[in-house]
Amino acid sequence: MSAPRVRMVGRCLHQLFKLSLSSAGRAGVGTTGVRRLSGAAAPHAAGPWRLLGAACVQRLAVISEEPRLLEIRFSELMHQMELERSLISDHELRLIEDKERMRRRQAADYDSDEEEVEDQDIVLTQDLEDAWEQKLKRFQTQARVQGDVDVRVERADRWLAEPLILLSQQEVGGEKLWLLPQTPWEAGETLKTTAQRALSSTPGLEVQTAFLGSAPCGLYKYRLPRAVQDSEGVRGVKVFFFKAVLRGPLPLPGPSSLWVRKSELKDYLKPSYLAKVTPFILHL
Repeated sequence: MSAPRVRMVGRCLHQLFKLSLSSAGRAGVGTTGVRRLSGAAAPHAAGPWRLLGAACVQRLAVISEEPRLLEIRFSELMHQMELERSLISDHELRLIEDKERMRRRQAADYDSDEEEVEDQDIVLTQDLEDAWEQKLKRFQTQARVQGDVDVRVERADRWLAEPLILLSQQEVGGEKLWLLPQTPWEAGETLKTTAQRALSSTPGLEVQTAFLGSAPCGLYKYRLPRAVQDSEGVRGVKVFFFKAVLRGPLPLPGPSSLWVRKSELKDYLKPSYLAKVTPFILHL
């Protein structure tokens, strides 16, 4: 009697198992929570990123900026405090002695034998001040900004009181864009070396720069269209920025390079690119 009961129980359990599988198949999800993939397309395989190195070259200010009104008032206040707290200088002592000597000479009881100075022409301190004043009036300062360089963005000698940033025109995806000088990374070199090579490969640009460290100061990345991903086997592009300052003589204008102020970047860079570049460009 025990053997038939075992067979009967086994058949019941087998039918219950088949019933549960059929109901799970109608629902589309099995009891383990795994979705059926029969007839579904395979997911798109993610490829590597294309790496680029870019150089953010700044030409630092050549002359000082015009002082603001608050700076002028503060300077005048400090000068007045220094004058009030200072001691009498040797020049001022000579002025006092000269005035006293002139007062004695103009007195009715003046006796020239009492003077300790020799009989020669005496150059008074006031005469020296008058000569210095005339020399100062003849001194002419040079103009802070010469000619029409303010409107020629190709020249590096414009806006001498503000730092400038170097831009180069490059073709990306069949479109010519203004960007920081960049070039693709090559195997065997560091990203900093790639950024240095980006400057040397810019047509008509000859600059001497000093890079500030070996670590990137910023990153800009974007995904390529699906068709480009499939054809080239890359997911997108990552651009690593390295900061550098211009040293040596100012470069000559190049055919595909500009020197712009930070406030002028919005006229040349795309908004998404500008948002990544602006934070690490400081007003040095």
